[in-house]
Amino acid sequence: MLNPKLQHRKGFFSTKYFIPYSISSVLFLILISFLFFNLFYWGKIFPGIKVAGVDVGGLYPEQAEVFLKEEISIPEVITLISDKEEFRIGLEEINHTIDFKSSILSAYHRYRTGNVLYDTANRLRLFKHPTNIGVVNTVDDNAVEQHLSAILGQIETEPIEPSLDLMNGEVLVAKGAKGKKVNAKKLRAEIDKSLSLLNYDKIIVPVIPVGNILAESKITLFESMGKAVIGKSINLQYDLYKKGLSDKELIRLLDFDNIVKKSDFEVLLKEVKSEIEREPQNSILTFEGGKVQEFVPSKDGVTVDETVFFEKFVVATRDLINTKIETITVEMPVTIIAPEIRTEDVNNLGIKKLIGRGTSRFSGSISSRIYNIGVASSKFNGVLVKPNETVSFNNILGDVSALTGYKQAYIIKDGKTVLGDGGGVCQVSTTLFRAVLDAGLPITERRAHSYRVGYYEQDSPVGLDATVYAPTTDFKFKNDTGNHLLIQTEFFPNKSILIYEIYGTSDGRVATISKPVVSSVSPPPEDLYIDDPTLPIGTIKQIDYKAWGAKAYFTYTVERDGEVIIEKSFYSNYQPWQAKFLQGTAPVI
Repeated sequence: MLNPKLQHRKGFFSTKYFIPYSISSVLFLILISFLFFNLFYWGKIFPGIKVAGVDVGGLYPEQAEVFLKEEISIPEVITLISDKEEFRIGLEEINHTIDFKSSILSAYHRYRTGNVLYDTANRLRLFKHPTNIGVVNTVDDNAVEQHLSAILGQIETEPIEPSLDLMNGEVLVAKGAKGKKVNAKKLRAEIDKSLSLLNYDKIIVPVIPVGNILAESKITLFESMGKAVIGKSINLQYDLYKKGLSDKELIRLLDFDNIVKKSDFEVLLKEVKSEIEREPQNSILTFEGGKVQEFVPSKDGVTVDETVFFEKFVVATRDLINTKIETITVEMPVTIIAPEIRTEDVNNLGIKKLIGRGTSRFSGSISSRIYNIGVASSKFNGVLVKPNETVSFNNILGDVSALTGYKQAYIIKDGKTVLGDGGGVCQVSTTLFRAVLDAGLPITERRAHSYRVGYYEQDSPVGLDATVYAPTTDFKFKNDTGNHLLIQTEFFPNKSILIYEIYGTSDGRVATISKPVVSSVSPPPEDLYIDDPTLPIGTIKQIDYKAWGAKAYFTYTVERDGEVIIEKSFYSNYQPWQAKFLQGTAPVI
């Protein structure tokens, strides 16, 4: 039989009692150690903590600050390296300073968050894995960015994107070249890290390649896209704006992956927007002496829908590439913005909206002819036409001579092209004729030119011209709308365009003109050279282009509420027209 004391000890060392006591003992020892550790480092920086590589563990903050100042050495420059090229930034140049007190306080508060489990675990980890924190420092950010901007300018290169061009009827392919782009955000982070740790190591500038190089397997396909566009075109159109893109322009816009190169399209878009877009325009109407002195018609604002335009342009380009279509017209997609004050809000004369517009172009006109067009068209700006009044072009125009401000330009007189006062006036009557046709007004007198004048067919089919020559030849129309009409002109000499607008009240009439019927076509005579004493000897300048003679007519029909109120045919009998050149006769001084 065992001794009772031994029996008791055997029971104590049994598993039932030993394990709990052992765990309790270990926990007690850990607790004692933790308390001792914390008491020992009370007010001190924990061991294993370094600042910019300097071990400050076990020191009081005041001691650590002094020690840190003694031990660290501050570099004079930081060095960036890219492709064996070095760039140095002086720390004085960027106003670099170190806050030693804040740096030490940051070290002292490391793992003193108040979270017992988090702090304990990290304090224990310091014995095996010391931590190195950076100094608290400041720099002049603007100075840093200026240095980096200069450095990036020397490192970065723009990519050369794959492209096509058309030279002498041959499609040329450039497969492109890579460019270099610096990851500026990452570079700045590396600089900040280096300054914080006072690291003398050179900083590798993070450079990434950008751009595309067309694979050899795709070059032939890209070239075939260009070849498919040769001889084809795209026309952009909105209201009076028209722009034609030739095959050469389209080929340069092509992109192998996306059909249209977005970057080059942006350039085209900017140009188009500058021509089409406008702010909403409120109306102004003031009278003086029975004539409108100032008239600003209300106009809707217009903005180009860029996304839809790009989509439509891509579709049109793809169609040119994949089909035999030679010309595609893209109607510009726009958003309309209404003005606050409309024309009908500023008068009680029935001048409410635009009811007719006529345009003509005069590219190639000599300067005196362009000047005369401006003078003559200004006579009609602001003319108010009463109900049932018949308008005489010649009466409004008045005397045409040097005394009334006109210059000599070439006119058709007695079957010849000669210098005469007011050359270009017929451009004005022709444009008004077209506006009256568009408005659906009755025309009581109109006569065509003796010859086909090239200016009048720049944006119009043959037969839509009207000549005037006081007192024998006039252009007349009647206002049968029951309300006043207002005539406005817009003259753009730099764009070689004249616009007539007629404002009034729409009574529902709709005007149409048929496609001109052309017959009795005859060839032009030989070219005509005209002596010009204003040009130096040896100078040749073409002022008109040869045109074939012909007979033409079109039918003008106006309907209202399903009833035809005007139906009339306008006839033109054109003699063959010569190409005309000015040849200088003035001696060279």
